[in-house]
Amino acid sequence: MAAAALTGCSFRDDIRSEGEYPVIAVGNTGSACVPEEERPPKGYTRYPEGKVPQKVDDEWDVYWRTHTVDEEGDVVDTPDAG
Repeated sequence: MAAAALTGCSFRDDIRSEGEYPVIAVGNTGSACVPEEERPPKGYTRYPEGKVPQKVDDEWDVYWRTHTVDEEGDVVDTPDAG
């Protein structure tokens, strides 16, 4: 079932579609969109409050290209950033 939730984000300029929220892969820069009524699938988590990308190439979309969330929920640089 969780794999079905990882259909990716259908968007043009928006990060997410109506009825979805974006999630980030724990430990890397991967992301997906999940239906609002579902929890993030295993290996994914919600973005930290106030740091959720809304539009492609907005401040937070660019930021998360070189940062991620670790297993403890801390924001860290990605291993390959830089």
